[in-house]
Amino acid sequence: MSKNTQIVIVEDDRDLCAGLCKALKDETRSIVSCENLKSAREQILLTNPSLILLDINLPDGNGLTLVKELRAKNLSYPIILLSANDTDADIVKGLELGADDYVTKPFSLSVLRARVNTQLRKTETSAGKDVICIDSFSFDFERMIFKTNGEEISLSKTEQRLLKLLVSNQGVTLSRDKLIDRLWTDGAEYVDENALSVAMKRLRDKLNAKDYIKTVYGLGYVWVKNNE
Repeated sequence: MSKNTQIVIVEDDRDLCAGLCKALKDETRSIVSCENLKSAREQILLTNPSLILLDINLPDGNGLTLVKELRAKNLSYPIILLSANDTDADIVKGLELGADDYVTKPFSLSVLRARVNTQLRKTETSAGKDVICIDSFSFDFERMIFKTNGEEISLSKTEQRLLKLLVSNQGVTLSRDKLIDRLWTDGAEYVDENALSVAMKRLRDKLNAKDYIKTVYGLGYVWVKNNE
């Protein structure tokens, strides 16, 4: 496994959680444990984990809620569910929501380690497949790492979605209406069109991409293909 692998364990049984931390930790991994959804959300935001081990039944809610939240945000962290034997319906629902695997309690720690290692290998194998390189730009949408001339640039979630739409459609003019519809999908009845202009300017300025992101007046915006 690669260095700096981070695993977030969300489990309210303290003895079990301690055993999981001990079983999974090694010199290549750091482990963060949480006892509830509130703490899990905070730690996931801070650590950008390589994998999440998630109990379904937690003191402040159902772990499946967290699965749904993460997948709705297009966050693809591998998630392994921990479930009691009598919650088959929850397991099915969790997999349908986007969880990658599950282990039923009680379980063998050696089996759990094997499941964790399998998911981490899958992640390493797929690393780089969602990286787009254009001239001096490198955009890794999987790990949310965006670089200009080797310098990492911090982008908001809206800016990341906007960038992916543009570079995935190089040479194609995207209308303002289409961009607004794709960027703000929270059901809001009205979105100020100025919000798109502001987001586009911030993205262009952050990346120093004025020669790439062009305004097509009266139509929308385009990432110029091959900087032509």
